Amino acid sequence: MKQLLVLRHAKSSWKDSTLTDFNRPLNERGKRDAPRMGKLLSQLDLTPDLIITSAAVRAKLTAEAVADNCGYDGDILATPDLYMGMPEDYITVLNQIEDVYTRIMIVGHNPGIEDFVEDLTDQWHRMPTAALAYIKLDIKNWQAFDEESVGELLNIWLPKEI
Repeated sequence: MKQLLVLRHAKSSWKDSTLTDFNRPLNERGKRDAPRMGKLLSQLDLTPDLIITSAAVRAKLTAEAVADNCGYDGDILATPDLYMGMPEDYITVLNQIEDVYTRIMIVGHNPGIEDFVEDLTDQWHRMPTAALAYIKLDIKNWQAFDEESVGELLNIWLPKEI
Protein backbone atom coordinates (compact mmCIF):
# COMPACT_ATOMS: atom_id res chain seq x y z
CA MET A 1 0.00 0.00 0.00
CA LYS A 2 1.17 3.53 -0.86
CA GLN A 3 -0.03 6.87 0.50
CA LEU A 4 -0.35 10.16 -1.29
CA LEU A 5 -0.62 13.63 0.22
CA VAL A 6 -1.89 16.01 -2.46
CA LEU A 7 -1.34 19.67 -1.59
CA ARG A 8 -2.35 22.73 -3.54
CA HIS A 9 0.19 25.54 -3.22
CA ALA A 10 -0.57 28.21 -0.62
CA LYS A 11 -2.01 31.61 -1.55
CA SER A 12 0.24 33.58 -3.87
CA SER A 13 0.83 37.26 -4.32
CA TRP A 14 -0.28 39.31 -7.29
CA LYS A 15 1.40 42.42 -5.89
CA ASP A 16 4.26 42.66 -8.41
CA SER A 17 2.69 42.84 -11.87
CA THR A 18 6.10 42.51 -13.51
CA LEU A 19 6.45 38.90 -12.34
CA THR A 20 5.36 36.04 -14.56
CA ASP A 21 2.77 33.64 -13.17
CA PHE A 22 5.54 31.06 -12.67
CA ASN A 23 7.54 33.46 -10.48
CA ARG A 24 4.83 34.70 -8.13
CA PRO A 25 5.75 34.25 -4.43
CA LEU A 26 3.46 33.57 -1.49
CA ASN A 27 1.44 36.38 0.02
CA GLU A 28 1.02 36.86 3.78
CA ARG A 29 -1.85 34.38 4.01
CA GLY A 30 0.19 31.82 2.08
CA LYS A 31 3.16 32.35 4.40
CA ARG A 32 0.84 31.66 7.32
CA ASP A 33 -1.09 28.70 5.87
CA ALA A 34 1.78 26.61 4.48
CA PRO A 35 3.52 26.20 7.85
CA ARG A 36 0.12 25.45 9.43
CA MET A 37 -0.31 22.50 7.08
CA GLY A 38 3.18 21.26 7.92
CA LYS A 39 2.42 21.40 11.64
CA LEU A 40 -0.78 19.45 11.01
CA LEU A 41 1.19 16.70 9.26
CA SER A 42 3.58 16.55 12.19
CA GLN A 43 0.75 16.35 14.73
CA LEU A 44 -0.94 13.54 12.77
CA ASP A 45 2.36 11.68 12.29
CA LEU A 46 1.98 11.98 8.51
CA THR A 47 5.38 13.36 7.61
CA PRO A 48 6.05 12.35 4.00
CA ASP A 49 8.95 10.15 2.93
CA LEU A 50 9.39 12.31 -0.18
CA ILE A 51 8.14 15.71 -1.33
CA ILE A 52 7.70 16.49 -5.02
CA THR A 53 6.63 19.96 -6.10
CA SER A 54 5.91 22.03 -9.13
CA ALA A 55 8.92 24.17 -9.98
CA ALA A 56 6.80 27.35 -9.77
CA VAL A 57 8.02 29.68 -7.02
CA ARG A 58 4.78 29.62 -5.02
CA ALA A 59 4.68 25.81 -5.04
CA LYS A 60 8.34 25.46 -4.04
CA LEU A 61 7.89 27.96 -1.20
CA THR A 62 4.82 26.05 -0.03
CA ALA A 63 6.70 22.73 -0.10
CA GLU A 64 9.62 24.22 1.82
CA ALA A 65 7.39 25.74 4.51
CA VAL A 66 5.49 22.48 4.95
CA ALA A 67 8.74 20.50 5.09
CA ASP A 68 10.23 22.86 7.70
CA ASN A 69 7.17 22.43 9.92
CA CYS A 70 6.49 18.71 9.66
CA GLY A 71 9.95 17.34 10.42
CA TYR A 72 10.80 16.40 6.85
CA ASP A 73 14.53 16.42 6.31
CA GLY A 74 14.88 14.95 2.84
CA ASP A 75 15.29 16.58 -0.53
CA ILE A 76 12.41 18.38 -2.20
CA LEU A 77 12.20 17.41 -5.85
CA ALA A 78 11.00 20.27 -8.07
CA THR A 79 9.73 19.56 -11.56
CA PRO A 80 8.34 21.83 -14.27
CA ASP A 81 6.03 18.94 -15.26
CA LEU A 82 3.67 19.83 -12.42
CA TYR A 83 3.39 23.51 -13.30
CA MET A 84 -0.18 23.68 -14.56
CA GLY A 85 -0.03 19.89 -14.72
CA MET A 86 -3.04 17.73 -15.41
CA PRO A 87 -3.75 14.34 -13.76
CA GLU A 88 -1.71 12.44 -16.36
CA ASP A 89 1.30 14.63 -15.52
CA TYR A 90 1.03 13.74 -11.82
CA ILE A 91 0.83 10.06 -12.75
CA THR A 92 3.90 10.33 -15.00
CA VAL A 93 5.91 12.02 -12.25
CA LEU A 94 4.89 9.43 -9.64
CA ASN A 95 5.69 6.53 -12.00
CA GLN A 96 9.34 7.55 -11.86
CA ILE A 97 9.63 7.30 -8.07
CA GLU A 98 11.55 4.53 -6.35
CA ASP A 99 9.51 2.09 -4.31
CA VAL A 100 11.41 2.81 -1.11
CA TYR A 101 8.98 5.73 -0.61
CA THR A 102 5.64 4.84 0.95
CA ARG A 103 4.13 8.27 1.65
CA ILE A 104 4.69 10.97 -0.95
CA MET A 105 3.50 14.55 -0.84
CA ILE A 106 2.97 16.19 -4.20
CA VAL A 107 2.47 19.97 -4.47
CA GLY A 108 0.74 21.50 -7.46
CA HIS A 109 -1.87 23.81 -8.90
CA ASN A 110 -5.53 23.97 -9.84
CA PRO A 111 -7.33 22.87 -11.87
CA GLY A 112 -5.00 19.87 -12.08
CA ILE A 113 -5.03 19.17 -8.33
CA GLU A 114 -8.83 19.00 -8.11
CA ASP A 115 -9.01 16.86 -11.24
CA PHE A 116 -6.28 14.54 -9.95
CA VAL A 117 -8.02 14.00 -6.59
CA GLU A 118 -11.34 13.42 -8.35
CA ASP A 119 -9.86 10.96 -10.83
CA LEU A 120 -8.22 9.00 -7.99
CA THR A 121 -11.15 8.92 -5.58
CA ASP A 122 -14.25 9.36 -7.75
CA GLN A 123 -15.14 12.27 -5.45
CA TRP A 124 -14.95 15.94 -6.36
CA HIS A 125 -13.73 18.27 -3.65
CA ARG A 126 -12.91 21.93 -3.84
CA MET A 127 -9.18 22.37 -3.26
CA PRO A 128 -8.58 26.00 -2.30
CA THR A 129 -5.03 27.21 -1.73
CA ALA A 130 -3.12 25.11 0.84
CA ALA A 131 -5.80 22.40 0.86
CA LEU A 132 -4.42 18.94 1.57
CA ALA A 133 -5.91 15.59 0.54
CA TYR A 134 -4.76 12.30 2.07
CA ILE A 135 -5.26 9.29 -0.20
CA LYS A 136 -4.48 5.61 0.33
CA LEU A 137 -3.54 3.69 -2.81
CA ASP A 138 -3.83 -0.07 -3.15
CA ILE A 139 -0.61 -0.46 -5.14
CA LYS A 140 2.68 -2.10 -4.23
CA ASN A 141 4.93 0.14 -6.32
CA TRP A 142 4.76 3.55 -7.94
CA GLN A 143 5.32 2.10 -11.42
CA ALA A 144 1.93 0.34 -11.07
CA PHE A 145 0.19 3.68 -10.54
CA ASP A 146 -1.84 4.64 -13.62
CA GLU A 147 -5.06 6.29 -14.77
CA GLU A 148 -7.02 3.20 -13.67
CA SER A 149 -5.69 3.39 -10.10
CA VAL A 150 -8.34 4.09 -7.49
CA GLY A 151 -7.52 5.60 -4.14
CA GLU A 152 -9.40 5.87 -0.89
CA LEU A 153 -9.79 9.46 0.26
CA LEU A 154 -9.00 9.37 3.97
CA ASN A 155 -9.30 13.10 4.64
CA ILE A 156 -9.14 16.61 3.24
CA TRP A 157 -7.94 19.49 5.37
CA LEU A 158 -8.46 23.16 4.59
CA PRO A 159 -6.22 25.69 6.32
CA LYS A 160 -9.15 27.84 7.43
CA GLU A 161 -10.63 24.83 9.27
CA ILE A 162 -7.50 24.06 11.29
